[in-house]
Amino acid sequence: MARVQRFEDLDAWKRARTLTQRIYQVSNAGPFAKDFALRDQLRRSAISVMSCISEGFERESGDKDFRHFLSMSKGSAGEVRNQLYIAFDAHHITESEFNELSALAIEVSKLLSRFIAYLDRCMRT
Repeated sequence: MARVQRFEDLDAWKRARTLTQRIYQVSNAGPFAKDFALRDQLRRSAISVMSCISEGFERESGDKDFRHFLSMSKGSAGEVRNQLYIAFDAHHITESEFNELSALAIEVSKLLSRFIAYLDRCMRT
């Protein structure tokens, strides 16, 4: 298996970037744009998903530390999903947008889970 040289090559980071882009798009429209608290918290959570992956990768401090950052990223993906429920219940996003964004957050979370499991196996050997 080839060694990844940049965080930008990680599938989890790429999908987290797509999630963040979509969060910004939907939160810029209609009443969502004026719900500053929820809009900003949702954006910060999405940003955190990406940022924790990149920060953990760039630290180069070993698999255990990187795993910790991936775990924080996964937690932020869960926070995104929770806030999507709030946005949907407040009628800031449509059911279609909710389903799309929630599915994307779940996909990112699954990618992170697999990456964490991979690092766990590497640390045992």
